[in-house]
Amino acid sequence: MGLYLQRCLFFTGCPFLVATGHRSYCCDVTLWYFTHQNSLSLSLLHSGNSSGDFNHFPGDPEFGDIIQRAEQAIEGGVFPERISQGSSGSYFVKDSKGKVLGVFKPKSEEPYGHLNPKWTKYFHKLCCPCCFGRGCLIPNQGYLSEVAASLVDTRLGLGVVPKTKAVYLVSETFHYNTIDRAKSRGKKYALEMVPKVGRHFHRVGLPPKLGSFQLFVEGYHEADYWLRRFEAEPLPENIRKQLQSQFERLVILDYVIRNTDRGNDNWLIKYEKPGEGEGEKVSCAIQIAAIDNGLAFPFKHPDEWRAYPFHWACLPQAKVPFSQETRELVLSRLSDMNFVQDLCEDLYELFMADKGFDKTMFERQMSVMRGQILNLSQALKDNKTPIQLVQMPRVVVERRRTGGQGRVVTLGTAFTQTFHCKRPFFSSW
Repeated sequence: MGLYLQRCLFFTGCPFLVATGHRSYCCDVTLWYFTHQNSLSLSLLHSGNSSGDFNHFPGDPEFGDIIQRAEQAIEGGVFPERISQGSSGSYFVKDSKGKVLGVFKPKSEEPYGHLNPKWTKYFHKLCCPCCFGRGCLIPNQGYLSEVAASLVDTRLGLGVVPKTKAVYLVSETFHYNTIDRAKSRGKKYALEMVPKVGRHFHRVGLPPKLGSFQLFVEGYHEADYWLRRFEAEPLPENIRKQLQSQFERLVILDYVIRNTDRGNDNWLIKYEKPGEGEGEKVSCAIQIAAIDNGLAFPFKHPDEWRAYPFHWACLPQAKVPFSQETRELVLSRLSDMNFVQDLCEDLYELFMADKGFDKTMFERQMSVMRGQILNLSQALKDNKTPIQLVQMPRVVVERRRTGGQGRVVTLGTAFTQTFHCKRPFFSSW
């Protein structure tokens, strides 16, 4: 019996555990604790089995309910479905009826993550190492970038980013390495064959994955689809103004977070023609959704091989000056350095939760963002167009080490403004 038990535990990943009679000896402190706490319930002992143990959203019960529905669906056998597009592991998460609830992007399966199930980036690294990765971005921080973009969108009142939060999910369809899957199978086998021992495992199933969960938006198409239609079938004047207003909000978001991956295929448009809405009157017949914000918040302006330009700058809408409606929406906030500082502090609380958080690098990210906000504020005041905005000199606004200790922050007393003059090799790529 002792030999059989040792073999079972070898495959579970619990090291140096030997069973003799009715006593167990283990170098794993956690397992020792569970071995001597017979009064604990089985559900508590299996506290790592469900991702729900990590997901708590007391300030947003509606979002929490959606995540709970997703977890229940996974437990019921409705697993997330991997999305074929893109260069990373991302998944459509569904409810028990098969309806898509959101898009989950695990941190470990990001474009340059160690468990990315798609091989395009592997061959990129192998065949073209000089251009591998984005030298202006912190690696494996895409999930935080997605969540941070949603936070910025909310703080500025733009309403173009579907709600996004960091969550833990576990599913057999996610990409795990061979060891994790072998350990999970071994623990399940030990639990079935020797329940008294198996119940002492901290977690029986696969480990939950941390990532961004973005609510799914229905009725949207890629921007390219509608933009081509609008060229052939011009919009009515009132709808055209709505599109322009929504477009300007997309521009503001991308510019503030310095999105390095904005093409016309990764932002969406929803257009309801008159008479197609559910009600008699449609409050906003056209809406934009800014998805794929995982390659934003650089710690420096792109200055190596590629410039990562905003592709929307080539659209006709980018040649129209920012509207009065847009200026009234964001200018007062962006011009207030105390608001900007509060935004930086909110982002700090978000980014510091990551295990690889580096305060120095984060401050460099915020220096770029503050420079973007400074340029944007000036462009709005000068009644410039989006294309004129992206042509402005690149600015970095760094915090002074000796300044800004008081609650009231002003640009002159707390920060230093510098221009970033180095240009990338390819200016249009």
